[in-house]
Amino acid sequence: MHRFRTILAVFAIVALAAVASGAPASARTKADGDIVATAVSAGQFTTLAKLLKRAGLVSALQQPGPYTVFAPTDAAFKNVPKKTLGALLRNKAKLKAVLLYHVVSGKVTAADVAGLTSAKTLNGKSVRIRVSGSNVFVNRAKVTTADVMATNGVIHVVNRVLIPPAR
Repeated sequence: MHRFRTILAVFAIVALAAVASGAPASARTKADGDIVATAVSAGQFTTLAKLLKRAGLVSALQQPGPYTVFAPTDAAFKNVPKKTLGALLRNKAKLKAVLLYHVVSGKVTAADVAGLTSAKTLNGKSVRIRVSGSNVFVNRAKVTTADVMATNGVIHVVNRVLIPPAR
């Protein structure tokens, strides 16, 4: 029960910090559009949106779902080595695999995460979920904004691009 309260408190703090910092309305908890529309309207996911389009995943993420997306910001994509990003752009199957590694089937909100230590992604591989102090991490990516609601799921903003293990 203590772990549940700790994780819930951490997600609440992160979400409140986003609201207090003047995050765009789309980065708050009101659901106005689907996952893709919500990400596009936020203005900080243009790279993600372009890559979803290139991989042919836009229409999939507009389906009823629900989905949970760990969405890397444009700043997170800038930290990916150009060689790695270039290789992904040249290989649609690998790009799709990386993008699906950011998506979990079902709506996993901050309140739901309490007992989770991992979550299986649509890529087929699992991401690790952990709490360290007042931060929540998905693999090594820090959740910077939790519970951005969409009509077909929820987005958790992360500060790193998740790369699936090579196995």
